[in-house]
Amino acid sequence: MEVGDGHRIRCQEAGNPAGKPVVVLHGGPGSGIAPMARRHFDPAAYRIILFDQRGSGESTPGAEDLRANTLWHLVSDMEMLRERLGIESWQLFGGSWGATLALAYAETHPSRVSEIILRGVFTVRQSELDWIYRGGAANVFPREWEEFLAPIPQSRRDDPLAAYAELLEDPSEEVRHRAAIAWSTWEGATVSVQPQESFVRQYAEPGFALTFARLAVHYFSNGAWLEEGQLIRDAGKLAGIPGVIVQGRYDTVCPPTTAYELHQAWPGSELRLLEGAGHAVTDPGVLSALRAATDAFRE
Repeated sequence: MEVGDGHRIRCQEAGNPAGKPVVVLHGGPGSGIAPMARRHFDPAAYRIILFDQRGSGESTPGAEDLRANTLWHLVSDMEMLRERLGIESWQLFGGSWGATLALAYAETHPSRVSEIILRGVFTVRQSELDWIYRGGAANVFPREWEEFLAPIPQSRRDDPLAAYAELLEDPSEEVRHRAAIAWSTWEGATVSVQPQESFVRQYAEPGFALTFARLAVHYFSNGAWLEEGQLIRDAGKLAGIPGVIVQGRYDTVCPPTTAYELHQAWPGSELRLLEGAGHAVTDPGVLSALRAATDAFRE
């Protein structure tokens, strides 16, 4: 679908064309549509809508061109897609960065949202960025943190996010690739409560890592074009929208304090805090909690 600014986004549907519409918002930013995302929904009951966000997956241009690629462009793309499909209102489903986008869209267009299901809540506050990219999570994953810092000169390690923004624009392709893989591998190493080599390999794959790192650093260096604390501050706009927040107790990427604060600010929301789970959708209890939520909202 053409969305303007020279961007085309890849869109996909699955399930029942006459079913309850739900839009799935992938994480990252930059991870793209994953087959697992369709499996959270009863295909007989749901019309499942997915899209690769700007710069991600098969959308064009890729992450090498970051012009006209902000959170508010993505919100606008969602509205264009909803109108294109003739949908009055839809359920929002997103985890991690997908939760960020879901909240931004719902607070902008609350009348177009029937329900919201979030996992591993992230709202791009400075405290959240500092936790994962300025040494908080390093207390849990010290060896992996050392590897994350390895591409950065000693003199620039006080602000890794700013340092990575420079490395990913370096004239040397070798420098850019090394930085992208180190950035992406850090997330792969911390995403599950039980570290899994398969996640590390997936995130370290060069093609994935370059897109993932460039988009993430682009968005986070700009605070996702949000005012500090905006998404939780404005959560009162979600009053009347049923919502379920699924959060791992031991989520190292997006610690549960953010989900808890959102729950407190969002009237009528339900927080399901899962003991023994981290950030990954495959961690203990996460899939069953998400599917229980989508089943509850089927009708």
